[in-house]
Amino acid sequence: MNETELDNQNKHMLRKLVVVALIMFAFGYALVPLYKKICEVTGIYDLIEPDEIVNTQVDESRTVMMEFDANTRSEIGWQIIPVDVRMNVHPGELVHATFRLTNPTNMSFDAQAIPSYGPQHAAQYVKKLECFCFTQQKINAGETREFSVVFVIDPSLPSDVGTVTLSYTMFEIEGTKSLENQASNFEIYEIGS
Repeated sequence: MNETELDNQNKHMLRKLVVVALIMFAFGYALVPLYKKICEVTGIYDLIEPDEIVNTQVDESRTVMMEFDANTRSEIGWQIIPVDVRMNVHPGELVHATFRLTNPTNMSFDAQAIPSYGPQHAAQYVKKLECFCFTQQKINAGETREFSVVFVIDPSLPSDVGTVTLSYTMFEIEGTKSLENQASNFEIYEIGS
């Protein structure tokens, strides 16, 4: 086999490989709409438009007034307040509430929030999905932070309950207080003075 024949065979093989690569790319590109169409025809996959999605668990015929409250159990001067004091919500609706904690002191500490409810039996109908009360929080000196709670009021909440109060008390975890500037608490004495 001479060099010209070998060169022609390489060019012919290159053309075949380019055609195969283009066919594979086209097949991969067409695979997604083809898959969706097959799933539509077989009924395996219903294509739901976002406008058609409705949360059937939300009771829009009823409104509950949610009130938020917060306080602290410490003498070190930090403060926690709800960003929104009141909200009108429908049972079954996903609710996001925010609390702002400020620590104006020069001490860091760990804290834990404990929830309470009014009326007390409403606690079983407030289903928290996410809450800063689930874990201890590290609060740094001079820090202001926002904490959130995400919850749903169970639609089976008795109809005579029109207002639910969710209150958090922030407790300092004993023994976790630490001074940010340790040197400020010590006086330096020279020996021999």
